[in-house]
Amino acid sequence: MTSKELSNGIIRATSIITIFCLSLFFLYEISAVLIYILIAIVVSLLLNPIVLFLKKRLKFNNTLAVITTLFLTFLLIIGFVLLFVPLLLSQGENLSLLNVSSLEKNYHILLQNITIYLDNYNINSKQILASSKLSTFTSFKFIPNFINGFINTLGNFSVGLASILFITFFILKEHNSFYIKFQQLIPENQKEKVINSIRDINHLLSRYFIGLFIQLNLIMFLYLIVFLIFGVENAIIIALLCAIFNIVPYVGPLIASIVACLLIMTSGIGSGADFANETLPTAIYVLIGMFIVQLIDNNISSPLIFSKSTNSHPLEIFIVILIAGILSGITGMIIAVPFYTSLKVIGKEFFPENKIIKLLTKNL
Repeated sequence: MTSKELSNGIIRATSIITIFCLSLFFLYEISAVLIYILIAIVVSLLLNPIVLFLKKRLKFNNTLAVITTLFLTFLLIIGFVLLFVPLLLSQGENLSLLNVSSLEKNYHILLQNITIYLDNYNINSKQILASSKLSTFTSFKFIPNFINGFINTLGNFSVGLASILFITFFILKEHNSFYIKFQQLIPENQKEKVINSIRDINHLLSRYFIGLFIQLNLIMFLYLIVFLIFGVENAIIIALLCAIFNIVPYVGPLIASIVACLLIMTSGIGSGADFANETLPTAIYVLIGMFIVQLIDNNISSPLIFSKSTNSHPLEIFIVILIAGILSGITGMIIAVPFYTSLKVIGKEFFPENKIIKLLTKNL
């Protein structure tokens, strides 16, 4: 090998590495757009049956069917958001930016009530409050920053929602042409495997989202029973909110319990209820009830629903969610099951003789 060939090889390798790194950086910078596209693809898969129904049953043309479907979806999202208005209004006195002093006062009253309650049972309240660092929040001046951050997040969500709906519109409208163009890009020797993978992934993901919808409704119903038994205000809205938190496996139920407990306590303070004899016992009973609901969900409903919808063993799903949570946090836990299911389908189609893949996909 001559020095010229060696130098050309080094330049070529350096160029490839540089282009690869720049490509990764570019993909990272536009990650939000990629996420919008992926979400739009999933949404289009979910909405496509509605479009087909409008076209076949009601004889809508393709564009009108797509517009009608997206309009109904938008109304559903708006209605869902408006459901939480009564809850926000009922908690507004304690969460309002214009009433920070009242919120500080109620917070200190809550700490004082907790201290008195614990002291009555000879429990070292000072040590508990110090370890939990609850007493360090003596000022609520951080609330304006929090509200501003929330408004910015809401603005980003609005932009994301508009982008997803816009992308979804064209995916649904040009569904057939996109599919034909996609087929043209696939090598002939791999076309059948790719198409089969897409079909199977679509089928399994549809079953997964239907299973998730069933699970959320079941949890909401059980939470609602618990809240109604103990007379919690805005029981339906809080039950719906807590059920939504369950989208995040394992961590979501804990967040839901904390949110429900805080809402009950702040409502008790606002209504002037006795803390030791009314508010705190109600919060404890509700937490016990929510714990029982989670026992039912974790041991009966979730394993049954998800193992059947994705054809995976419950232990397999648990390990996948755990690994995804370690690697990517809450986002990873949310997308773990559909992503893993897609990988299983692709593995079975392209590497059917691999022993590990055969073991994992024997039920697909």
